[in-house]
Amino acid sequence: MLTQKQHELLCFIDEKLKDSGVSPSFEEMKEALGLKSKSGIHRLISALEERDFIRRLPNRARALEVLKLPEGGVGETTHSNVVALHPETTVREVISNPASAANNDVIEIPLHGRIAAGAPIEALEGQSALSVPAALLGPGEHYALEVSGDSMIDAGILDGDYALIQKTEVARDGEIVVALIHDEEATLKYLRKDGARIRLDPANAAYEPQVYGAGEVRIQGKMAGLLRRY
Repeated sequence: MLTQKQHELLCFIDEKLKDSGVSPSFEEMKEALGLKSKSGIHRLISALEERDFIRRLPNRARALEVLKLPEGGVGETTHSNVVALHPETTVREVISNPASAANNDVIEIPLHGRIAAGAPIEALEGQSALSVPAALLGPGEHYALEVSGDSMIDAGILDGDYALIQKTEVARDGEIVVALIHDEEATLKYLRKDGARIRLDPANAAYEPQVYGAGEVRIQGKMAGLLRRY
């Protein structure tokens, strides 16, 4: 079930592709939906992509493909996108797996620092903790990382966001993962399995994909959600 804005954006992209064969720009989408910033468009596109309504064509700017249109109409999500972490702190944007927000329990997960080139995850452990609504996390063990840089901006992941990571050593093709390269450098990227090689795709046309041998990359977790503070 799509929200009203998700449905509007999907139909707008579909109409633009049928009319001109070219995906609309983020500015055009923002104006069409009456939003004040492009960050809202990033979130809507990520949600549509997660639900397999659209897909991004790799290594091409403004390249979206509509995979399907909704059959059952439009419905509003049942959870609020305003989640209180502390009495004095409000998270006003939440991007996560579609979990019920009825559970208002807050739990603390390790905050391992910033995910940046040159720093393995192990070297960052034990620094501090982040309070997170339990409803945002699925089963398993989780930790958080503060995002550094703009290589995943087109997936709605911005510099300074907190990525919520489920600990795992395996992930499916197309998932956003924490990858440790040569046991030295950690990065947050889309995982693509290309035969015997691993490709780590950014979500920003300004960056090139990174290709490695399977033995050069270790998966240290996959993205379960995202918190943004204002």
